[in-house]
Formats: sequence, C-alpha cells, structure tokens
Amino acid sequence: MAESKLGRETPEVPCSVFFEEAEWQALHCHHHRSPHPPETPPTLGEAMHMLAKLGGFLGRKCDGNQGAIALWRGLARLSDITDTFSIFHPSIPARP
Repeated sequence: MAESKLGRETPEVPCSVFFEEAEWQALHCHHHRSPHPPETPPTLGEAMHMLAKLGGFLGRKCDGNQGAIALWRGLARLSDITDTFSIFHPSIPARP
C-alpha cells in the first residue's frame, strides 16, 4: 500500500497529501470522539495510526508498525465513517 510506505517514510507531512479533507476530518473526529474537526490536518503518521486502530491495530509498544491488513480494514471503515460525517457536515467537500 502506498500510504503505508509514505506514512513510514515521511510521517511528519500533513495527512492531506493522501486523505481528502472530509476523510481526515472524519477520521480525527471519530478517533477523538469530537463533533468538531481541527483547523489543520494531523500529520500523516498520526493519521495512519488512527486508521490502523480502526482496522483493529492495538498500537501497544511491542506491536511494531501497523500492517497492510489493519490499514486496509481501517480504510473500509473510514469510507462509511466519512459518508456519515459528510451528512452532518455538508459544508465540507466530500468525495465525488
């Protein structure tokens, strides 16, 4: 997965290089249980960690880096979360 490699090589770049605006905002709001998205996107490393947690990654010290399966499952869940987020935040541009 390209995002997995990019997230490991350049974790400090904004996650908006990979995620659409509605996706990263939905991911952040879901992870932090907040209805209000932040003004600036989290880093790609933070977003990848949040995405992997959606896919079942526990993120313990001994777990190492998230794997492709956890990221894939997280992306599947993020699609539904983004669709729901877009209903409640119609001013944020969603995927076509």
